[in-house]
Amino acid sequence: MVQLRDEQLCTKTTREELEKALAGDWRDEHLFVLGQALATYRHLLNQVLECDAKIEQALAQVIIPQPPPLEGPVPPNPKATDAPQGDAKKKRFHRLKVGHGFKRDLTQELKRLCGVDLTQVIGLNVLSVLIIISEIGLDMSRWRSAKAFCSWLGLCPGNKISGGKVLDSRTAHVVNRVALLLRTLAPRIGKTETWLGIFHRRMRARLGPAGANTATARKLACLVYHLLKYKEEYIDVDHLVFAEKIRKQRIARLRKQAQELGMQLTELQQAA
Repeated sequence: MVQLRDEQLCTKTTREELEKALAGDWRDEHLFVLGQALATYRHLLNQVLECDAKIEQALAQVIIPQPPPLEGPVPPNPKATDAPQGDAKKKRFHRLKVGHGFKRDLTQELKRLCGVDLTQVIGLNVLSVLIIISEIGLDMSRWRSAKAFCSWLGLCPGNKISGGKVLDSRTAHVVNRVALLLRTLAPRIGKTETWLGIFHRRMRARLGPAGANTATARKLACLVYHLLKYKEEYIDVDHLVFAEKIRKQRIARLRKQAQELGMQLTELQQAA
């Protein structure tokens, strides 16, 4: 019985502890309930396998649409231009173990359909990409820009302005599975040492948890739109580069405020 131990599921229990747990005085009613639970587990496992096979069959039958010709120059990839050109790094997001997932890796199949590997984006895995393309499709020409795409997802602030005064800036209530997915991924991304994790923590300090989730979800939506439309490989930005960019922005803002007050900002190293 110990040989049936699943290494992926039994992460807290050692083999010795499992052997001690199996040794005991089992009553007939306990064994009956255990047998029913085992039969239910095997039945559900077979259904999951049939569902996975159906998904693989459906992906194989998808015909890749021909994108319309692009008008004008291709806009820069979000965050790709912030990284040094000679030190471009491609990192995979550290993923936590969550269940079995698919028995076969569908990364290459999704790359064939999308024209780009979306699983390289921070926080996205195979299941997330499947949900996204099942909801929005592969033709991104239906939205004129990334801003229009984010507005369709309900991730843009709906500013209601009257007489130059902002009356309400809450996002529109939109029922969309992609927006819900991106908002769900945002808190876990905020715990990572990546440029998007730094962004989430900064927005959390300013806007609170809900506002930070929406802002991070909008960043992810812009990345997905750009990669699907222009078929460019995702280039991850080193978090140190992103932190240095934020530092320069803060210094520039302080210099501007000091100039408005008739003062001069001096660094400590220069003053010494």
